[in-house]
Amino acid sequence: MFGVTILGNNSALPAYNRHPTAQVVTLSDHLFLIDCGEGTQMQMNLYKIKRSRINHIFISHLHGDHYFGLPGLITSYGLLGRNAELHLYAPAVLQDILNMQLNVSKTLLPYTLHFHALENKTSILVDEESFSVECFKVLHRIDCWGFVFREKKKPRKINIEAARKYHVPVEFFEELKMGKDFVRNDKTISNELLTTANKPAKSYAYAADTIYDESIANKVSNVNVLYHEATYLKDKLEKAKARFHSTSEQAAMLAKLAHVKKLLIGHFSSTYETLDEFLTEAKEIFPTTELALEGQTFMII
Repeated sequence: MFGVTILGNNSALPAYNRHPTAQVVTLSDHLFLIDCGEGTQMQMNLYKIKRSRINHIFISHLHGDHYFGLPGLITSYGLLGRNAELHLYAPAVLQDILNMQLNVSKTLLPYTLHFHALENKTSILVDEESFSVECFKVLHRIDCWGFVFREKKKPRKINIEAARKYHVPVEFFEELKMGKDFVRNDKTISNELLTTANKPAKSYAYAADTIYDESIANKVSNVNVLYHEATYLKDKLEKAKARFHSTSEQAAMLAKLAHVKKLLIGHFSSTYETLDEFLTEAKEIFPTTELALEGQTFMII
């Protein structure tokens, strides 16, 4: 499974039963938390998120609506007796903030918390056999990063019956997956006879808080699903610019420019009680747009 569950979709102030930003990405057997606004633990409980399976947390920037829930989550893990290592990727100064909070409360965590500072404009944060996570810089009032989650798949799948027919040893399977032909007794068996094409690897991008910036399109080009903030409707364009945020129309423009398959919009201002107009504006430019509604899981397909 590859999907993203929305825990919070509002901007700075909780309003109209909408909560500050938080998302959980499910990729195979892994859960990843992106941002951790106030109330994230309650939302995890509400939507049955198994927090014990989260081993990687990504914090885009240090505005409170994106990380004020993190100290509570970290200490809750300790109270629950967690012993698995936890990896935190965030702006460097957050390490000092967390250390201060833990020190003044004399809190000793029973697990190892690995802190990874986000310093480069673009870099690979996690690189495993079946997936990778990379970060990229966006343009906000303070240092801010987005993230891309990518599946990794071998180019080819083994046709077991054909492999048996031509007596291909198991130790050669990895080379078959990479597209190599099989040679036995000076006879070449074409790779196409022994394998089939794999499904293309899928990807999810999270653009975080940002002013409209067309350079982001290169960083999220052709992803299956893009989440992009849409704090304001288009009639508040100047306000969006002044606060280094985007409008629903601009999010759609970026999605179109990046040739993504689907757009999710969120981070809605507490100015708005209803969200239908956000969807209407975005779909005029990019029809495959959906609202990032809390509690919904969007499959990456």
